[in-house]
Parts: sequence; structure tokens; C-alpha cells
Amino acid sequence: RTSKAFIAEKMKKLILILLPVLLVGCGNQQTASTSFIAKDKRIAVQPISGQTLTGTTFMQPVGKVTVINVWASWCAPCRAEAPTLAALANKYKGVVFVGVLTRDSEVAARAFQNRFNLPYPTLVDDSVLLGFRDTLSANAIPSTILMDPKGRVAARISGEITVASLSDLIEKLHAE
Repeated sequence: RTSKAFIAEKMKKLILILLPVLLVGCGNQQTASTSFIAKDKRIAVQPISGQTLTGTTFMQPVGKVTVINVWASWCAPCRAEAPTLAALANKYKGVVFVGVLTRDSEVAARAFQNRFNLPYPTLVDDSVLLGFRDTLSANAIPSTILMDPKGRVAARISGEITVASLSDLIEKLHAE
């Protein structure tokens, strides 16, 4: 297969994964929806990795609860939830927090990351979201996906997180 065909196939898969995000977009959602998967129904996905806004390489550690937040700097709910995410990342030191930038420029994203003093890395390639296509995927901007310590997708918050909504899910996963 040619490299053009390979790239076209990957782009088609990415579009199919991100289509709900593109359709829902970043609205002024008043309420977020939360989905939680029972332990015996979870699907393991490849650990996410990639280049960050700061130019380093991030590799998701194994054996820890991971919070993956999909965001864009132009998204009002993303701006609204950023201080909460930063505070919870500082509170839950044993939890891995990572952002995934989507449909945004790296310059605007760096300014956003600095403005809100986000203490966790942000991946610049949203194709990492392809790994979630068979389970809870990002279906809005913002979306927050939680993975259990075994690398299985456990929960998703579609829309703006709150301290209560994200803390509840983190505590639930720690209690398992």
C-alpha cells in the first residue's frame, strides 16, 4: 500500500472518530453528561503518547488512574474548566493528567496553558484519540476521559467538568 493510501485511511478513521466532536463542537453547554463503565465491561486501549506543547515526549505511565482532557483555547467551557482541572491535578498527585489539543493552533494553546498555569502536559496530535474508537471517545469539546490503572477506559464527561463530577469519578476509580 502506498504512503498516500495509508495516510488517507488514517485521516478517514480520524474524521470518523472526531465527527461527533465536529458536529457537537464547543457550545455553551449548561450541563455535562457523565458515562461510567462497569469494571467488567471496560476495554483496554493503548497507552497514549506523543509530543507535547513544550516539545517533550509524553508516555502514559501504566498502573495509574489517568485523566485525559480534550480541549481548545477558543472553547468557552474549556476556559471555564481549566482552573478546576489545574486545581484537581495539583490535589490528586497520584493521578496522571494530560491534555489533548484539538482544532487549535499551538501558539494559542501555549498561551492558554500559560494563562491557566496547567500543571500537566498537553499533546498536540489529537490522532491519539483514535485509540478510543471502540469505547467512550471524545464526543464534544471539552471531553474528559478517565482510564483505570489497568489502562481501560472507565468514564467520560462530555462537556465542562466540575470539581464534584471529576473528583467523584477519580475517587470511584481509586476505591476499586
